[in-house]
Amino acid sequence: MKPTLLILAAGMGSRYGGLKQMDELGPKGESIIDYSVFDAIRAGFGKVVFVIREDFAKVFKDRFDPQLKGKIETEYVYQSLDKIPKEFSLPKERQKPWGTGHAMLMAKDAINTPFAIINADDFYGKDSYIQAVEFINNSKDSSEYAMIGYALENTLSDHGTVSRGVCQADANNKLTKITERTKIGKENNKIYYYQEDEKIELTGKEPVSMNFWIFKPEFFNHLEDGFKAFLKERGAELKSEYYFNAIADNLIKENKAGVKIINTPAKWFGVTYQEDKPMVKASLKDLHKKGQYPNGLWNI
Repeated sequence: MKPTLLILAAGMGSRYGGLKQMDELGPKGESIIDYSVFDAIRAGFGKVVFVIREDFAKVFKDRFDPQLKGKIETEYVYQSLDKIPKEFSLPKERQKPWGTGHAMLMAKDAINTPFAIINADDFYGKDSYIQAVEFINNSKDSSEYAMIGYALENTLSDHGTVSRGVCQADANNKLTKITERTKIGKENNKIYYYQEDEKIELTGKEPVSMNFWIFKPEFFNHLEDGFKAFLKERGAELKSEYYFNAIADNLIKENKAGVKIINTPAKWFGVTYQEDKPMVKASLKDLHKKGQYPNGLWNI
């Protein structure tokens, strides 16, 4: 059975402004999602599941259904604040989404194969999808997961600081710890993370998580249990967020799962800020020029 690609696409992009998942960035008006699905299909994925807000549904279906029909099975699931276990109630003033762990849970009934999860507005490169399928084909343990690790220097923006999960691994390249650095930026050709009144230099070679993970279907059970525990502890907070990678981290600490770091030399890029768009457009144009993508992704 072919693996599934789960795309988190419910966010609006507050720093960016607007529905950046639909931005036409490729030479023929392709969005970053187009490249992600194209790469997934040629790597061997058999289904794509979009997590979106229900009010995005028509825009998404009108855009993607015609070009994906006959190429890959497609399903849409909807994230909304009120989709929580029945024993809990939604705080009346809550407006902020519950986070990536909650978004991921929306797809529980739509996925019954090993799967990769990605952000809608991030370009990961074809190598990541190929390595994900290779891992899935060779991994038979339901508690063995993986994460695509990017070199920090290949993930930065020229237009502001970024947040990155900096990873540590053991001798077998198994993930042991992720440290969230909320302000990482470039200054005088060097890379720093900023913490209160100090700045600490990084090499740029550190592997970081860009939210490209590979899980087995059993992970949804851990995610569901974790969400209930989260709601008990922090459900009354108006801005608390539930992250799926925090659950993976807990499983590692409890020796209930292992996460292999799959390092890639690929350059990640995304549209965190509006000012990132020219760089993304130029990068995609260059990839077409080099022959990594056909002239018009779906005209083949």
